[in-house]
Amino acid sequence: MWFRRIIGLTFIIYNVCFSDGILMFQKHLQKASDSVVGGTLYVVATPIGNLADITLRALAVLQKADIICAEDTRVTAQLLSAYGIQGKLVSVREHNERQMADKIVGYLSDGMVVAQVSDAGTPAVCDPGAKLARRVREVGFKVVPVVGASAVMAALSVAGVAGSDFYFNGFVPPKSGERRKLFAKWVRVAFPVVMFETPHRIGATLADMAELFPERRLMLAREITKTFETFLSGTVGEIQTALAADGNQSRGEMVLVLYPAQDEKHEGLSESAQNIMKILTAELPTKQAAELAAKITGEGKKALYDLALSWKNK
Repeated sequence: MWFRRIIGLTFIIYNVCFSDGILMFQKHLQKASDSVVGGTLYVVATPIGNLADITLRALAVLQKADIICAEDTRVTAQLLSAYGIQGKLVSVREHNERQMADKIVGYLSDGMVVAQVSDAGTPAVCDPGAKLARRVREVGFKVVPVVGASAVMAALSVAGVAGSDFYFNGFVPPKSGERRKLFAKWVRVAFPVVMFETPHRIGATLADMAELFPERRLMLAREITKTFETFLSGTVGEIQTALAADGNQSRGEMVLVLYPAQDEKHEGLSESAQNIMKILTAELPTKQAAELAAKITGEGKKALYDLALSWKNK
């Protein structure tokens, strides 16, 4: 008897909590919908793989939009269908973006709500959208970002790279000569570099990196938020070996995070030596601090000095 009472009570509590959750969800969705105004271009970030990553505000904007500018209408139609949204889709791609901009301005002049999306992630970041946003702002209409999933931020968040500075390169050049010139600029960078690469070029790209910095640390993030999501970390050479051993690791969408050069340079310094150097540099000139830290710890003076310089450059 007592068991049945507990089950019944649990069921009641669950339904109350679940109902409250639904009401709260509807409340926030309605609030987001009420904030959508006509004559505005909303630049909407969409999921990069997992449909559950969409935001309530994005759903509200897409639901209320009179026009949805899509990179590929077929891809966006699948997203809208998953959430029961029926929107008027127009194709705004790289090749027609400039021409479509004036048409979109006309929609905004009529007081319409216009949303802009890419196939995945945030428009205008390695995707069409910048020309449209610029044109709309030029004629005086509001352009509002609706934030969401980002492959760049997702990769950085799990890379374990300390510091606030990073450089986003987008897709690396398709030709080997151009890639090598670009990579040569990153031999001594003191910040992480994030870049995109395609499956059919990843092998050649890693080979070019290996010629310049084979021992440099790298993270390869593949199929972020998707079923076959994987993260490979190691030196450039180790990542090459991993991909050669498993062809599946060369498939899908890829984000590369190249670690700062000082990670490689100071990897041999003990944690205690780095802590001592940090204390001394707070009180002494860098050169003097390095000399004293070297005497205390037995570590190399130049390595300690370079470590202090890397802190200053951040």
